Amino acid sequence: CKSFPETLLFQLLGLSIATLSTVTHYGLHFTLISNVSLDSNAYRVIHHTAFYFGICLSMTLILAALLSSAATVRESQCLTAMGFFCFALAFCGLIPAACWRYTHSTEVEDSMMDVYDLVYEEVRRNPSSFRRHELTAIHEAFLCCGKHSPFGDTTNVENKTCPPGQVHNEGQDCLQEIQDFLKKHMDFVFSLLGIAIGFTVYGMILTSFLWFSIHFSSNLYRKGKYILR
Repeated sequence: CKSFPETLLFQLLGLSIATLSTVTHYGLHFTLISNVSLDSNAYRVIHHTAFYFGICLSMTLILAALLSSAATVRESQCLTAMGFFCFALAFCGLIPAACWRYTHSTEVEDSMMDVYDLVYEEVRRNPSSFRRHELTAIHEAFLCCGKHSPFGDTTNVENKTCPPGQVHNEGQDCLQEIQDFLKKHMDFVFSLLGIAIGFTVYGMILTSFLWFSIHFSSNLYRKGKYILR
């Protein structure tokens, strides 16, 4: 049967997913890109979808752990079945998410860099554009400075929007910096996704074993008892 440490482990996993989803949704780097992106860009949809998916997944895992723990204490087949259903529901959500990661591996990265390109080009064409403050905020958040030119020169965009004291030739290319930052973040996200899939399968096996244990122990308890009519 499921022990207390295992229940606590599933709850911690659910809280970890909820925390990561919240940080991803409200983190400075992600909110800047989301606020700047146009409706035609896919990033904003991905940004909100990932947050709600993560919150729903974490709540499902926590609920499954609580139901399994209560089923163990009460030896209830109904609660055990509900816990198995929650684990199965989480598993059915995790598998498409993992498949999406491999079939759309560069979609998030491309959409973020497209947003930066859009803002950069608007400021380059019109230095007095309201996008100038947005570009400055992106440079300060990612600690980068414009886009590297093949000729090695610094444009007025970099001179007016880069963090103080940062020279274009010494600063980081923003497209490369965004790509590196997102790669590290996504590697962590999908590592947690893989752990969640493994523990979800483990939870389904445990709840199945618990259900059969309760079922057969109940039958054995009644075996040999007769009612005289």
